Amino acid sequence: MGKLIIAHDLGTTGNKATLFDPEGKILASSFFGYETFYPDALSVEQNPEDYWKAVCVSTQELMEKAKVRKEDIGVVSFSGQMMGALPVDAKGNPLARIIIWADRRGIKEVEWVRERIADEEIYRITGHRLSPNYSLAKILWFRNARPEVYTKAHKFLLAKDFVVFRLTGKWATDFSDASGTNLFDIVEERWSPKILDATGLDEEKLPPVFPSFAVVGEITKEAAEEVGLLPGTPVVIGGGDGACAACGAGVVREGQAYNYLGSSSWIALASNQPFYDPKMRTFTFHHLAPGLFMPTGTMQAAGGSYQWCRDALCGEEIKAAKALGVSPYLLMDLEAEKVSPGSEGLLFLPYLLGERAPWWNPHARGVFIGLTPRHRKAHMIRAVLEGVSLNLRIILDAFREQGLQIENMRLIGGGAKGDFWAKMLANVFGMEVLRPVYLEEATSLGAAICGGVGIGLYRGIEVAEELVKIRDRFVPQEEEVEVYERLYPIFVTSYLSLREVFESLVGG
Repeated sequence: MGKLIIAHDLGTTGNKATLFDPEGKILASSFFGYETFYPDALSVEQNPEDYWKAVCVSTQELMEKAKVRKEDIGVVSFSGQMMGALPVDAKGNPLARIIIWADRRGIKEVEWVRERIADEEIYRITGHRLSPNYSLAKILWFRNARPEVYTKAHKFLLAKDFVVFRLTGKWATDFSDASGTNLFDIVEERWSPKILDATGLDEEKLPPVFPSFAVVGEITKEAAEEVGLLPGTPVVIGGGDGACAACGAGVVREGQAYNYLGSSSWIALASNQPFYDPKMRTFTFHHLAPGLFMPTGTMQAAGGSYQWCRDALCGEEIKAAKALGVSPYLLMDLEAEKVSPGSEGLLFLPYLLGERAPWWNPHARGVFIGLTPRHRKAHMIRAVLEGVSLNLRIILDAFREQGLQIENMRLIGGGAKGDFWAKMLANVFGMEVLRPVYLEEATSLGAAICGGVGIGLYRGIEVAEELVKIRDRFVPQEEEVEVYERLYPIFVTSYLSLREVFESLVGG
């Protein structure tokens, strides 16, 4: 059997296929994009057949780029976008487009569930608040709005699990992906009988649940012809994208944490037990390994706020960056570096899309506070980054307030590329920030580790600590830490003082 690992990361914009060697080195990668559909203001869907096409095309491109043989591939493993709902028949044929994580059409269904089982109990069982973003509300929506589809549905699948069935003919999901459904008991590691009973859902319509390292099947002869691999190649179920990212960042034991910086951002920990925040500010996913959990807090507009800043304020930087062949964000960082920490009393609340953690307020808005005639664009650029960083600090403190010990913060995602923001986060968090070699590929590496453990190439998830190489370390600077310690309570008070204003602006 070969020892190379193919990891597929089925994201929101497309599938990224990556080929790893046993030492965790990337040999080649390939991306295939697909379309997202928005039938109305609340609905977000994709065509699951596009997932299959993406996996087939990207696999073949990957093999061609790397110039490797089919026999060299030891396993195929997966990471996938979470919280979806795809109804399929007994042969795995889709009965409708998949409703993906961003869809919020199940608002009425959430209220209906809340009448039958308390929010606090759902939070204790699943690790999550009730929300229309999770699979439970979407399955109930099918039952209410499209009963003919619900009745015909043999299973409701998550994105990666549909592709796994196409490859192997086996029904399966994993602990981590299941933990994003509002249906999974994260401690018992099974579909929750209490929630199924309260909602009247049939467990037979849900796939069997396995550890993320499980070899759930082998590539069938028919699938092998389409995907371009050998029949009999083992397929490991893998995990949800957040849990795979944790593994790919090396966060696999208690005391470790990572911060993903993309359009949205989250802080997640590895823990030996679920974390139940008294204020329900955070939530807990299951990690990849049995008995391991991933307490998490997610904010809506992190890199998204910096992108807004670029588009709204930084036209000159965009033009100059194009002429120089560099990223506009590099030039924006250089501008922000001219300003002292604290932006001379200018604060930015980064709530352009409302907010999840820590406030769970869909009506929150973005705000500059403290503008004076002396403030210029450079101040505003820096204030945007500081506002995102201070909001992440609130999420971090939700964990620290309850006594969770965190050694340092690993930084991954596209926003982790620049030194300026990484240094700022070290000062705002008051802790060392580590930047691994693989930033945008961490999720794929986590999926690859699942595959390697599944076929016995690695002894267990702890191998991530050896495979994940740290490239840079950023140490807090005492003077800057003091500035942000002073600003932090002012930032929190600013949001609290504006809550009624935000409510008044609804519809405006």
